[in-house]
Amino acid sequence: MIRDLYNVHAVGPDYGPTPLTPDEEQRARATLFTELGNAIADRGWTRFPAHSPEERRRLVAVGRMLSEHWGIPVTVEAEDECAMRLSLTGHALSA
Repeated sequence: MIRDLYNVHAVGPDYGPTPLTPDEEQRARATLFTELGNAIADRGWTRFPAHSPEERRRLVAVGRMLSEHWGIPVTVEAEDECAMRLSLTGHALSA
């Protein structure tokens, strides 16, 4: 079956990532809060991919939310250009 797509345009590299709506952003942060929070609670740290500045900002915001929720500082550090590490005190990356 062939479907015609109207008002659909290819997004090239010049346009960058498609921004999330405020509702989508809130749902993404809530999901990350739950999933990353469970992983950090289990082992004290977790790693998550972050390829764009928007994704990195989102993870930093989730780290702040977890810190406020638990009352314990959650450190958010860049592991490399593709991943961020969220950890509790004592589980941070060593220099």
